[in-house]
Formats: sequence, structure tokens, C-alpha cells
Amino acid sequence: MELDFSSEQEELRDGVKSFLARECPMSLVRRVVETGYTDRAAAAAITAGLWDQMVELGWPALTVPESAGGLGLGAVELAVVAEELGIACAPGPLLATASQFIPAIRQAGSAEQVDRFLGPVAEGSRTGTLAVSEAIGNFTVAGVTTTATPQGDGWVLHGEKHFVVGAPSADEIVVIAREPNSEGEAGVVALVVPAADCEIKAVDALDASRELGTVTLDGVHVAADRALGAPGPETAAAISRALNEATTMLATEMVGTAQTVFDVILDYAKQREQFGVPIGSFQAIKHKFADFLVLLERARATCYFAALTIAEDDDRRALASAMAKVAAGDLQRYACKEGIQVLGGIGYTWEHDMHLYVRRLKTGAALFGTASTHKARVADLIGV
Repeated sequence: MELDFSSEQEELRDGVKSFLARECPMSLVRRVVETGYTDRAAAAAITAGLWDQMVELGWPALTVPESAGGLGLGAVELAVVAEELGIACAPGPLLATASQFIPAIRQAGSAEQVDRFLGPVAEGSRTGTLAVSEAIGNFTVAGVTTTATPQGDGWVLHGEKHFVVGAPSADEIVVIAREPNSEGEAGVVALVVPAADCEIKAVDALDASRELGTVTLDGVHVAADRALGAPGPETAAAISRALNEATTMLATEMVGTAQTVFDVILDYAKQREQFGVPIGSFQAIKHKFADFLVLLERARATCYFAALTIAEDDDRRALASAMAKVAAGDLQRYACKEGIQVLGGIGYTWEHDMHLYVRRLKTGAALFGTASTHKARVADLIGV
């Protein structure tokens, strides 16, 4: 494995960073959040403007295969973008489309389906997401209970999907279901469902800068040519690989947001004075930053290792993605606690941006499995 970033990857990072610093300041994120409480359509319009600029830069095409009109880059490049999105707390459909919808199509779909569904994504004319979890919050294919019943020339879906990232504004949703009376990985079906055919309810989430939705599938008919692969273990394995990628990218985004928390409170500790000296000179505060930095670098290294295993289709990808989410989960707990405590009273106010970072981190920690869930998964994978 090549553990250093290439010059092209560094250039990508610099380009993404400079764009987000210019076009997605925290004032824009705050506008999306505050507007969204009273007018979701107006908040969506703000986000759409940012998305249009991302499309002009070709970001949606990043990991779309070249055969479908994309750039054909890999998981490491996507992780670079995901971390920068986390640093900026950027709203919009990019992460869900790039790290959930695209991998699901790429892993489970045929060559014709890749061209059909990902070509418009590369052009920026279509967004998508992945619907796996139901009310219990299980983000594994084995835990799916939504049914897909063969009927005529297609399938009929019954069930409800929860915590679907970006669902309210998505154009297409890859819905994971199962044939009636099947269990585990048997009978698992992946269907590309037009969002317009579903009943989608936006969720009043903790992080109002990230759209979440509940997707109700009450007798939705899906054409046969929208089924990705044949029902069964092979499709289940393909979607599990896509979930590895989605989990890793979400964890990497969390690292980016935690980095911003670190930078904000470090700058504050250098300026805020108590007893005539900066509070950053106190040993107790120095210990907090030292512990924070260790957790931050540990999580970053773990996330990029996981991205490398995905890029190289390494057999350790499932284990690495679980470990990445564990490391990011441990990091977010410390970042949220110390991000507020180091700031003192101002850290609890609406006027300071800290609560926006904390909301993003806490929401990310719950999606695609908590740290505790992934610790159990790691134990299972290594046979403990």
C-alpha cells in the first residue's frame, strides 16, 4: 500500500479546501440551519446554489467510472473530499450521492446499469442515496425487513426506511429489501427506486444542515430493469461492500469536523486570558489538547487506511471500515465534550458556531452504526 498522498491528491485537497473556504463559510451553514427551521424550501435553495457550483467543478463525477462519463478516481480521493466537507460542515447531497448511491450501483449493478444510473450523476443532473436501515437503526443487509415481492414485470415494495441521508432532495434511492419469508443474506434485493414514487418525510434531525428522511414504501412498484443483480447472497455481499465505503467516508467526514473543533478551541485558548495569561498556558488545558490530538490523528490514520483497503479491494475492508467508525466515534465524544468545555460559557450559546459542529458530529456518530455497534463487529470479524 502507498501510505503517502500523491501530488494529485494534495492538489485535489487544496482545490476543495479553497473552494469551501470561499463558498461555504460557516455563515452559509448557519443560514441553512436557521432558515430550515421555518422554511425548508428556502434552506434547500441555499444548498442547491452550493451544489450547482460543485457540479461545475465536476465533484459528483469523482468516483463514477470513466465508461459512464466520470473521472474514475478511487476511495482515497473521495476520502480527501469527505474530510474537507467535514471541516466546512458542508450541506448538500454530495456525500450521500458519492459515498452511498454511487458505490451501491457500482458494486451491485451491471455495466448497463452503471452507465444508465451513474451517467446522469457524473453530469450533475441526478442525485441519489442508499436506504438500508429501518426503525431499529440496523445498517446491515441482514437486518432488513422491508419486503420486495415479485409481481409481473417487476417488484412491489412494502416497508419503511429510516435515517436515509439526503432523501428529501434525492432523485433516486437504492432501496435494500428482501424477498418474503427469506432471512439473513438470502433473498436480499437492491432496487433503484425513483424518489418521486416514494412517500418521503423529512426528519427534524439534530443536525439541520444534513437532510434525513423517512421513506415509506407502501405498494411501490419497481420495474425489473431497476433491480441490481439477482436476489441473494451475491447482492448482499455487493451492498455490504458499498456500506463499507459509506461508513468509511462518513467516519472521514467526522474527522474533518473534529479537526475544525480542535482548531477553533486552540485559537480560543491562545487568546482567552485568565489571571493575566492565556488559558492555553495552563497544564490542564495542554493535557486536553494533547489527548485530543492523539485521538484525532488515530482516527484520521484509521480512516485513510480503510479508504486504501477499499481502493485496493483488500480483504480487510470490512474490518478496516468498522475500525474507522470506532475511531471516529471515540474522537467525536471527546471533541464534543472538550469543544464546549474549553470555550466555557460562550460554548453553550446559539451565537457561537460550536453547536453546529457538535450537531454534525453527533449525527454522524449515530448513522451507519454507532462506535459500540462497530466494536462488536470488529470483535466478530477477528473471532473474539
